[in-house]
Amino acid sequence: MAERITSRTNPRVRALRTALSQRRGDTVGIEGFHLVREAVASGLLLNTLFVRDDQAAVLDQLPPGAVGEVVLLSPDAFDSAAATEQAQGIAALLQCPKTAYTPRAGGLLMLADGLQDPGNLGTLIRSAEAFGADAVALTPGTVDPWNGKCLRAAAGAAFRMPLPRWDASLLQGLRAVDARLFAAVAREGTPAHVCDLRGAVILAVGNEGSGLSDAVLQLADERITLTTPGPTESLNAAVAASLLLYEASQQRSASKKTDAR
Repeated sequence: MAERITSRTNPRVRALRTALSQRRGDTVGIEGFHLVREAVASGLLLNTLFVRDDQAAVLDQLPPGAVGEVVLLSPDAFDSAAATEQAQGIAALLQCPKTAYTPRAGGLLMLADGLQDPGNLGTLIRSAEAFGADAVALTPGTVDPWNGKCLRAAAGAAFRMPLPRWDASLLQGLRAVDARLFAAVAREGTPAHVCDLRGAVILAVGNEGSGLSDAVLQLADERITLTTPGPTESLNAAVAASLLLYEASQQRSASKKTDAR
């Protein structure tokens, strides 16, 4: 029988509150029906599932073996721990997924260099999955991809997308498969539609305010720009990344169709 808790100060409630506000170690807190379903659909075990009394029926919708432990919370206890204003009454603790990534010939990698806004990073991860990227690499100083806002913006993609750390070893593996690094800049780069984004490619997008770091710019094989006819100085980092991923996806799709003829 599931444990039921009514106190806001119960240690289990405090642990949930902490996990939903900030990741501690390998434990990740997620909240909401969509993220819980996406985690289960991605084959992850929900170590502890917290359900508000009025949402207990959701337990019948989860497959056997998806949940390690169920804890029922009174509305007051659950809402005190929730990170969202309109809490849906379901949250869970799980282990941070570790999806392996190995550079491959012809692969597409997105590099997030120092992004600070979790919504931007989550949107970027979601777009990377949608447009067929193999992974999203993160430089030191990039916001935690397991931040609650990032997870909500990624809409489940973070559970499946490899998120390797950008380091010398990863770069060496990418260069071994002849990956070319395209550094996104606001101006004075080669227009994206002119660049050849087929083959092994790294698309690098930088910090929302300062752009790409000097270290990444020095590694770039080419600087790439999204041409815009309007007077806007630059695009949002996640928007720019999504458009570059779309361009790469279109080029790769067209190349496959040509090869199939």
